[in-house]
Amino acid sequence: MACTYKTTLMLTVICFILITHELEICSASHSTVGAKMIDCKGKCNYRCSKTSRHKMCIRACNTCCSRCNCVPPGTSGNYEVCPYYWHMTTHGGRRKCP
Repeated sequence: MACTYKTTLMLTVICFILITHELEICSASHSTVGAKMIDCKGKCNYRCSKTSRHKMCIRACNTCCSRCNCVPPGTSGNYEVCPYYWHMTTHGGRRKCP
């Protein structure tokens, strides 16, 4: 019984640490208090201008932009400019943002 309690307690602490870390990343990239919201539609139209699956790219890009208020410059790459944009994933673990 004591082993199960200790294991449960340890897993709870680990989950708390991971959630806290995720919230710190999220809050650092969401520091838009007082900041101007960007034009997601325009930025995503340019970002997805050269893709073969334009509608899917636009939908994903707009979702990512609305969550982090950032779209990397150019039509691909440059993810270091928007770290939260880069780290968003789908349920399958693939990158969500184009």
